[in-house]
Amino acid sequence: MLKVGLLGAGRIGAVHAKAISSHPGSRLVAVSDVNADAASMLAAKYGARASSNHEILDDVSIDAVLVATSTNTHSDLIEAATRAGKAVLCEKPVDLSLARARACLKAVGATGRPVMIGFNRRFDPNFAALKAAADRGEIGKTELLSITSFDPAPPPIPYVKVSGGLFRDMMIHDFDMANFIMGELPKTVYASGSSIVDPDIGAAGDVDTAVVTLTYGNGRIAVIKNSRRAVYGYDQRVELLGSDGLLSAANVLENTVSKSTRGGVTSAKPELFFLERYMRAYVAEWDAFVSAVIDNKAVPITLQDGVDALAVAEAATASLKAGTPVPI
Repeated sequence: MLKVGLLGAGRIGAVHAKAISSHPGSRLVAVSDVNADAASMLAAKYGARASSNHEILDDVSIDAVLVATSTNTHSDLIEAATRAGKAVLCEKPVDLSLARARACLKAVGATGRPVMIGFNRRFDPNFAALKAAADRGEIGKTELLSITSFDPAPPPIPYVKVSGGLFRDMMIHDFDMANFIMGELPKTVYASGSSIVDPDIGAAGDVDTAVVTLTYGNGRIAVIKNSRRAVYGYDQRVELLGSDGLLSAANVLENTVSKSTRGGVTSAKPELFFLERYMRAYVAEWDAFVSAVIDNKAVPITLQDGVDALAVAEAATASLKAGTPVPI
């Protein structure tokens, strides 16, 4: 039984607390948060104790920690946890700075402890099936990847100001998905973006609408589209064109009922947001982490994967500013 400490009791921390507590191979024993009341309430819900980061890291009976704190604390907590001999699952991104993330990678390597980064979309059943089919060669040589990721509504401006920008906060999931499906890092990144959904996002120094083109050494191309507003719901689609066909993963809808009349055909909207859309992926992600730690096997999404996705995000940020393609 893996004894787990949860660092962070916010919205995503609550999702992870449920996954930890419902898994037969793990038990949530302690929860910390800068908001002591939030930690106490979440801990009480799952029979754990409210604690502090230091107390959790110093507790030798705790085998692993899940880091769900603000991004600017991730690298420090990963390093502290691995120095304390604990396995780590950390929410994306590794850091807001690529240089700091690389330093973290080096520091963790000296400890030998497993660190997994929470790119949960790799565990989405539809995206995972698409990747598996491509790896089996079912569409021949892969040539063109298209990823669509639209949020239903923009985040609050205070969040935008500390998020690190759309490429590090939102599109980094899609950069990791492109790395995952294509099996390698791109050679160049070209980003175009604007702030047309909410002018306040632009005033905060960010964009809310962006398209990024990734080019690979063998001529393959990936195109990623992000928007902070899709009034019809959470739009999450992947399409992969190959020499022998096409693989596509469509939106998950609120229900599967469609209505066909003389006036046309209608169906339900996409599920509202990431908590609804990716709940199964969060459960599968935690199961993969627990299995890897208990069986002493490599985690499926490494700290290096997290650094790689951040490298693409930083290149996209530089490309947007320069207006030209940027090499990785």
